[in-house]
Amino acid sequence: MSVIYVLLAISLVVAILFFIAFIVSVRSGQYDDAYTPSVRMLFDDELVKPASSAGGTLNKPSPPRDVEAETKKKETQQTKQV
Repeated sequence: MSVIYVLLAISLVVAILFFIAFIVSVRSGQYDDAYTPSVRMLFDDELVKPASSAGGTLNKPSPPRDVEAETKKKETQQTKQV
C-alpha cells in the first residue's frame, strides 16, 4: 500500500513540473504566432517536379504570376484592336 503513495507523490511532482514548463513556455512567447495561420492558406504550395532521366536536373517552379497586370495587359490589347 505504501508503494501507491510513493507513486502518487512521484506522479504529482512530474505533473507539476510539466505544468510549470508549460507556463514558462507560454510566458516566453512560444505559442505567439497569430499571423501565420491566418495567411497560410493564401500561399500556393510550390510543387517541384522529379528529376528527368535525360537531364538529371530538377525543374524549378515558375515565379508567381501577377494576374492583375496580365489582365490589364489583355484589356489594353483588346481595346487597341477595337
